[in-house]
Amino acid sequence: MSLTRQFLETLLHSLRNLMPIVLVVGVFQFAVLQQVPEGLTSIVVGLAIVVLGVALFLQGLEMGVFPIGKRLSNEFAAKGSLPWLMIFGFCMGFGAVIAEPALIAVAEQAARISEGQIDPLVLRLLVATSVGAVVAVGVLRIILGLPLHWMMIGGYALVVIVTFFAPAEIVGLAYDSGGVTTNIVTVPLIAALGLGLAASIRGRNPLADGFGLVALAVMVPMITVQLYGALVFGSGETDGAASDRTATSAEDSKPRQLPNSPASLIADLARMVRDVLPIIIAILVFQFGVIRKRIPKPAMVIFGFGLVLIGLYAFVVGLKLGLFPIGERMAEQLINNDRIVFVYLFAFAIGFATTMAEPALIAIGKKAEEAAAGRINGATIRLMVAIGVAVGITVGVHRIIAGDSIHLYIICGYLLVISLTFLAPRYIIALAYDLGGVTTSEVTVPLITALGIGLASNIEGRNILIDGFGLIAFASIFPIVTVMIYAIVMDRIATKRGIKA
Repeated sequence: MSLTRQFLETLLHSLRNLMPIVLVVGVFQFAVLQQVPEGLTSIVVGLAIVVLGVALFLQGLEMGVFPIGKRLSNEFAAKGSLPWLMIFGFCMGFGAVIAEPALIAVAEQAARISEGQIDPLVLRLLVATSVGAVVAVGVLRIILGLPLHWMMIGGYALVVIVTFFAPAEIVGLAYDSGGVTTNIVTVPLIAALGLGLAASIRGRNPLADGFGLVALAVMVPMITVQLYGALVFGSGETDGAASDRTATSAEDSKPRQLPNSPASLIADLARMVRDVLPIIIAILVFQFGVIRKRIPKPAMVIFGFGLVLIGLYAFVVGLKLGLFPIGERMAEQLINNDRIVFVYLFAFAIGFATTMAEPALIAIGKKAEEAAAGRINGATIRLMVAIGVAVGITVGVHRIIAGDSIHLYIICGYLLVISLTFLAPRYIIALAYDLGGVTTSEVTVPLITALGIGLASNIEGRNILIDGFGLIAFASIFPIVTVMIYAIVMDRIATKRGIKA
């Protein structure tokens, strides 16, 4: 396949990701609100830049990052060196997450709303380090054949305990930070590493043992970011600033602008280089320092890394012009329309439509169907996950509208997940937890984040930092619940049929 044709297919793939959002927003904008959105031209240009940026980014990954990552995974699996596998797992987890576009978007929003109290680079480094460490532990789990469910139960019990003591300003952001670690860059690399290891070790089951790395990558950042929040907000000196975050919403009404000088363009590109540099360094060190083999087709690899940088830059610019304004303005319009039911309908529709079109979910569903040997239907799994995301975002929106504390919702959600873990068939547990981490794409996350911030900005008495974040977390919890319930029901039906037979 020629590079031009491959890029066109990638561009169509990016456009398909965006179309459910465009359709849902269009229906609500023209059928419900019956008005043309303000700044329509800027939004359309921003959405086009997002599509182009994601396409370039994906194309660069396919040409430069993924081939090297897969070869390194295979080399280390063949060598059977536990220390090197764990070090490689850490570096791949860290490098992939530090360059994750959705995490960059959430970190920048958090820094803006907290007025600089939350450092976006520190937040991303903390999340990336957490993911790297837990991927290394996950590699060890697969090699030793340890059961995942005890790790997940213990981990989420710790998440719940930490949430009791974490400052309110950080809880929603912490859960969202866990939810955005597994997207466009991370899922293919981490999932391929886990499935490849499980397939290459005798006695391991790809379904039960190969999945789970993504779930661990979602869980641990929730703990570390809450601890970070205790340092940032725990002194009590920030109460005054934190109590009036709605003032920052005035900045959102200003039109987003493209970089207007060569200097600003170069500065933004330099930041993109800094974002992607860790994964480039990790790959080069392992390729030449450990494996000691030359990179095949180096010119194509270099070109691929260049596309990654340009695509990432375009993606961030498109967010500011298109997706962030859509989420915030839709929230403002729906709230001001005095028909709260449409806010819930919009949240449900966005969650369901975007999840059904999520390519990472489609890929994981197919892999699970193959590994399960008939016990799982990929299409049904996608439906269960989409319903879970839709319900989760709707519940999260209700929390913001009602002004309830996120603590109670999150704690009850994960207690339900832990309870279902004891009841669910063992073969579904790792997959269910992983599916909770692949439900929000690089396009969906910024929109959901902006929706939450927009609601918190336009409802009297809401604190943007405390109430605006958290929707991504709900989109990650409820798919785990729906998939486990589906497996429990199907398993009992199969058992009854077996008894009758």
